[in-house]
Amino acid sequence: MKRVLTIQDISCLGKCSLTIALPVISALGSETVILPTAVLSTHTMFKNFTCKDLSDQIDPIAAHWQSENIEFDAIYTGYLGTVSQIDQMKELFRNFKGDDTLIIVDPVMADNGKLYPAFDMDYVKKNTELCSLADMIVPNITEASLMTGMEYREEYDEAYIKELLGKLSELGAKITVLTGVSLEPGKTGIMGYDRTTDEYYVYQNQRIDAVYHGTGDLFSSTCVGEMMKGKDWRNAMRIAADYTAHTIEVTLQNPRKPWYGVDFEATLPELMTME
Repeated sequence: MKRVLTIQDISCLGKCSLTIALPVISALGSETVILPTAVLSTHTMFKNFTCKDLSDQIDPIAAHWQSENIEFDAIYTGYLGTVSQIDQMKELFRNFKGDDTLIIVDPVMADNGKLYPAFDMDYVKKNTELCSLADMIVPNITEASLMTGMEYREEYDEAYIKELLGKLSELGAKITVLTGVSLEPGKTGIMGYDRTTDEYYVYQNQRIDAVYHGTGDLFSSTCVGEMMKGKDWRNAMRIAADYTAHTIEVTLQNPRKPWYGVDFEATLPELMTME
């Protein structure tokens, strides 16, 4: 059985970060080890949420694992709350990166052309450094434009996306995937680039007129789980895109109209059989 370490916050209510990564990667057949960076009462779309930073726990936990000679087949980072936590991740990568350890970074920090309120350009610079240590990165277009210094565009063509991928690839990752890419009217999906083979991969779904918190976490976690099952990154991305879109559709049918997250619990059984 593969062992995956995922490093993100815990939003106790909200269906994102670790509360998605842990069940999804586990359901796909990997032992899932967690390293919480913070505990929040809810995710940040709620008002008056509480937050307890756990930065002071990261190094002692990692040191204990080292003393136990713990090894990981993959290390997957999501939302990291501070610049200092990114520095801690860089050290953790150095300490736990084995010859066959896959490092996946989802540089969660921005969307729709804007940084999240808690972050600034120093945070972008640090996230760029973290991405340079990864085997695979999965930013959205906003995050990619910030890390590369390219202009953010809401309307674009394939040439723009390829240029973004090329500049991101120069950071060092072998595989670079852009999420939220729309290359046809009414479509959305991903476009990726494999630096080792100089090949691109595009996959598009029908665009669904709905926005839910945590869908990026669902996509990335599914990718990680599928790659640990032996899928190559292209098939993993395809399955993750299909699964995320299907889960949004199922959530839209929920008469309770949940606004804060998708009903992935209802679709996990289907994910386990998707090919």
